Amino acid sequence: VQLQASGGGLVQAGGSLRLSCASSGRTFGNYAAAWFRQAPGKERDFVAGISRSGSTQNYADSVKGRFTISRDNAKSTVYLQMNSLKPEDTADYYCALGPSAFTRSVDGMAYWGKGTLVTVSS
Repeated sequence: VQLQASGGGLVQAGGSLRLSCASSGRTFGNYAAAWFRQAPGKERDFVAGISRSGSTQNYADSVKGRFTISRDNAKSTVYLQMNSLKPEDTADYYCALGPSAFTRSVDGMAYWGKGTLVTVSS
């Protein structure tokens, strides 16, 4: 399984971005999906997770109410809509596939994509 994230960029505080992560292969629907982020000099942290069907979402407290995770299994793609962005949201954002929408550990995820950089200016 290969994952390709896109959609990062530079945005002003208060703005919005939508990240996409496309998966190769035919097993996308067999996994929950998640987004993590890693700021310079910091650990990689969980942002949001979504179940195989898309019916269940799970969010880090820091993004709850501002970010929305969704998926389209027909397109083997997971999305992260980010609104009301803050400078502290600046990080490399990574998509991953794993066992559950509630898996928050880096070690718990089975597949990873490369990061896409989000920079929020104040």
